[in-house]
Amino acid sequence: MTSVPHKLHPTLQDMRPSATLAIQERCRVLEAEGRSVCRLGLGQSPFPVPERVVAALIAHAHEKDYLPVRGLPALRQAVAAHHRRTQGLQIEAEDVLIGPGSKELLFGLQLAYDAELILPAPSWVSYAPQARLLGRRVRWIPTDPEQGWRLQPEALAAAWPVGRGPGLLVLNSPNNPVGHSYDAEHLAAIAAVARERGLLVLSDEIYGALHHQGGHATIAAAYPEGTLISSGLSKWCGAGGWRLGTLAGPPQLRWLLDAMAVVASETYTSVSAPIQHAAVVAYTDHPDLRSYLHRSRLVLRALGGWAAGRLRGAGCRCPEPEGAFYLLCDLSPALGSAPISGARLCTSLLDELQIAVLPGSDFGLPPSDPVIRIALVDFDGAAALAAAHDGPIDEAFLRRHCGRVVEGIERLVGWLRAGG
Repeated sequence: MTSVPHKLHPTLQDMRPSATLAIQERCRVLEAEGRSVCRLGLGQSPFPVPERVVAALIAHAHEKDYLPVRGLPALRQAVAAHHRRTQGLQIEAEDVLIGPGSKELLFGLQLAYDAELILPAPSWVSYAPQARLLGRRVRWIPTDPEQGWRLQPEALAAAWPVGRGPGLLVLNSPNNPVGHSYDAEHLAAIAAVARERGLLVLSDEIYGALHHQGGHATIAAAYPEGTLISSGLSKWCGAGGWRLGTLAGPPQLRWLLDAMAVVASETYTSVSAPIQHAAVVAYTDHPDLRSYLHRSRLVLRALGGWAAGRLRGAGCRCPEPEGAFYLLCDLSPALGSAPISGARLCTSLLDELQIAVLPGSDFGLPPSDPVIRIALVDFDGAAALAAAHDGPIDEAFLRRHCGRVVEGIERLVGWLRAGG
């Protein structure tokens, strides 16, 4: 009998699973062995899906028909209205595409748009691997930790001269892995460079509603004709497993959404009907949802500020987070002259302290840098949201309702103070 030959596509020969998903699997294995792990690796929202949205899913559980490839018309209208209401952008339902998570939409965009990918270093773990799967080149642009690892317009200009050709710049704000955000002035300066060079900008705003002060700004306000905005339900709505993403842009880029819809028609066809019907409620303005978001931001702002302060107090370089639920922490000042790579550092933290974090190298930073990304998510989000009604959200609140994260940060601080 002839066996099936071991013949992988060349792009997959030495690729490995997404780092964020791999660390979650590793945690499951350790916990099955009876070890208590602080899960600070995968960036999964700790908060429950809002009750109104869950009720809508239950009400539409009977929906069984295939929906239009571009998405349920009522949902596309709700998403467009959301962008107009919250950002003042002139986006219409015809310029919205619904997909099975923003991750799939980002892949579809890279497939449809024939261009080199431009990424600030660090960036989210899946942008570059998606480009690699498609045979696209990636241009990494270094950033400075002293500037909070933010992309600087002059660095973009130097990396992409006028006339170089098509480029796709991905800008994520609030940011994973750093937790920083870009203000309107900074975005306008980046937009000026992008416009001059004819770059397409993918503004990944999956954490937009989780700006800790509720002050999220979008580059689409300064560069509407060249920007697509991706978002979804996974982060601000706590519905990562529902797999619903959105992509929205101006009429000038409708041709690109048309091409992506062709790809969708031959791959995933359409997003689950009950999920899309429920998402209409998620994107409709309501006092319950505003309260949910307000309390989420309060908890994340307090937790992020406390954790960053504790790590800086132990000698680390750790910018104050402004959105989402992440910290990017450079441990080199605390570790002194002892050389240790980020990957080796994360292995030691998991084996010795049972703290699961990811190395900066997974996000495009040099492998030799002892930089880690911490996801502040291992706590009972439902209990924390309920308690946030009463306040204040101080350290006592965090110890009571975010105890696993507090425990993990204090294990790390104690380890650093003991010499690592």
